[in-house]
Amino acid sequence: MALALVLVLIVVGALEFHYMSPWWLTPIASNWQQMDDALMLTFAITGVAFVVINLFVAYAVVTFRHRDGVRAAATHGSARLEWWLVGVTTVGIVALLAPGLSVYAKLIDPPPDAMVFEVLGQQWQWHYRLPGKDGKLGSTDMRFIGNANPYGINPADPGGQDDVLVDGQEVHILIGRPVRVLLRAQDVLHDFYVPEFRTRMNMVPGMVTSFWFTPSRLGRFEVMCAQLCGIGHFNMRSYVVVDDEPAYRAWLAAQPTFAALTSAAGAEPGQQGRLLAQARGCAACHSVDGNPGVGPSWKGLFGKNEAMNDGATVRVDEAYLRESITNPAARVVKGYQPIMPVQPFQPAEVAQLVEYIKTIK
Repeated sequence: MALALVLVLIVVGALEFHYMSPWWLTPIASNWQQMDDALMLTFAITGVAFVVINLFVAYAVVTFRHRDGVRAAATHGSARLEWWLVGVTTVGIVALLAPGLSVYAKLIDPPPDAMVFEVLGQQWQWHYRLPGKDGKLGSTDMRFIGNANPYGINPADPGGQDDVLVDGQEVHILIGRPVRVLLRAQDVLHDFYVPEFRTRMNMVPGMVTSFWFTPSRLGRFEVMCAQLCGIGHFNMRSYVVVDDEPAYRAWLAAQPTFAALTSAAGAEPGQQGRLLAQARGCAACHSVDGNPGVGPSWKGLFGKNEAMNDGATVRVDEAYLRESITNPAARVVKGYQPIMPVQPFQPAEVAQLVEYIKTIK
């Protein structure tokens, strides 16, 4: 009897938690209401199955319990019951799979007039690329990836020279305009996920995956990686900003093209170091605007005094920066963990990074 009561209480508690839970869907900001509908249908089917099975087990425990002089007798060979179970199970599986497969088929079939932007996932940051004036993205190849070309754009392809390379971890799109998102991964599995858009897709090295959506609300929406991709996975975040036409055009005009970025490499102080930091994913842990991160912010870092975990105080000069880049665990700033992996930097690359950090006032 106690077991049956526990099962009933579990059912009641689960239903109450479901209806009273504060953790629920965020307000939708795209056209994919069908995603929510498929999710609710899944909740309904699995919820009914959960309640029925547990209540049946509670009923069986009470009805067929062992009593003095009475023992439960096992019966076998009920073909009718077996066919009922097969039929009900089949209907349940179809009801679970069919809506999801239908929505997924539409998710990867964009309208012909959809805008395009590309996302390149890299431990632990995002790179964004948009077509230039020719309306198409240039070809890419992994062998072209380098400090000044983290996207791997083919420099010999004329179609890639006007590609717009987003400067920073924030990409803008137009409200009410369908957008096709092309996804690539440079190193390991990633997953591009914006909860408010109800869309996500795995990013597999060597493949180009895609999905589409139509943003329906102005705003700034956080991008998260939904695939465990290493020690900095939790900090692999950026933003998609949904703009009206004037704001989008102003933002787009301020972004550099591949040709302009290539020709300007080395023109500004610390430019090579900035490109190297972007290519190696340093921005995932070290901000340049003073905001706290996994590691110390680089803003105003050079020349200040830093307290170490061992109680010492160190002045941040070129020697300290070189040591921290090549041997991160040698001295750890107070309040941070020694989790930075050792990077195979060449001496010239270390010097470029130091020069870049010195420019971030």
